[in-house]
Amino acid sequence: MNGDAKVLSSLTEDEITAKYRPFLLPEEQAASDWVSELELDAVTAFVEQHKRKEDYKPLKFLVLYGSLRECSYSRKMAYEASRILHRLGADVRVFDPRGLPVKDDVQHDHPKVQELRTLSHWSDGHLWCSPEQHGNLTAVFKNQIDWIPLATGSVRPTQGRTLAVVQVNGGSQSFNTVNALRVLGRWMRMFTIPNQSSLPMAWTQFTDEGRLMKSGNRDRLVDVCEELVRVSFVLRPSFDMFADRYSERMEKRAKEEKERAERERKEKEAAEVESAQELKDVKA
Repeated sequence: MNGDAKVLSSLTEDEITAKYRPFLLPEEQAASDWVSELELDAVTAFVEQHKRKEDYKPLKFLVLYGSLRECSYSRKMAYEASRILHRLGADVRVFDPRGLPVKDDVQHDHPKVQELRTLSHWSDGHLWCSPEQHGNLTAVFKNQIDWIPLATGSVRPTQGRTLAVVQVNGGSQSFNTVNALRVLGRWMRMFTIPNQSSLPMAWTQFTDEGRLMKSGNRDRLVDVCEELVRVSFVLRPSFDMFADRYSERMEKRAKEEKERAERERKEKEAAEVESAQELKDVKA
């Protein structure tokens, strides 16, 4: 575990909340908030069934958004999704992309890069929310995924995890970005749930306080979060199995065989040198 991962693992619950749960509302406000009033009986009962299991652990979700603007609608949408997931008992952490360097092959030890990779490895699933710009996802969002490797040694930060995709639009509704996010999720070897959310004219959909107004679009976001929780509970027990790939087993076997052959070659050379030295000593 690298230094940044150790720092993250040593954070107290209050420190985690301050750093990764900016979506949480004050207790009094949360009690009367629209998220707390949602009828989520079916999925809540499903979660309660899992809570009764001896090995129960809350689902862990990493939420990523794709804008650095102060008035970022993808961030607002991501926060609303986080509140719903939190209401359903999940441990939700939101990554702040500010300060993350542009992807290169040099800054792998940058604190923000290590933080992002550690959070992805920690998670059971992701929720991605990107604005649509020029018909596709933003550079801010793509940069985050580009910094997450498919594998680092035996560590696979995304493989086998679940994924929900969401987009916000400045104009009419589009699905270009969620479709692109699905392709990206498949490339990262993640299981993307069937449901998705696309918010049209995002600038008209939020209150001055940054809360999503009541609409069919808001209901759709709830659908996405419910499904992400259900699918994640079903797939999580098999995460290790999904990380087992024939091609990688063959690659590992070939590497081990090569290393074994190299060891035997060196041992043989050492034995020949030793034998030659003994013969030399006898002649002397």
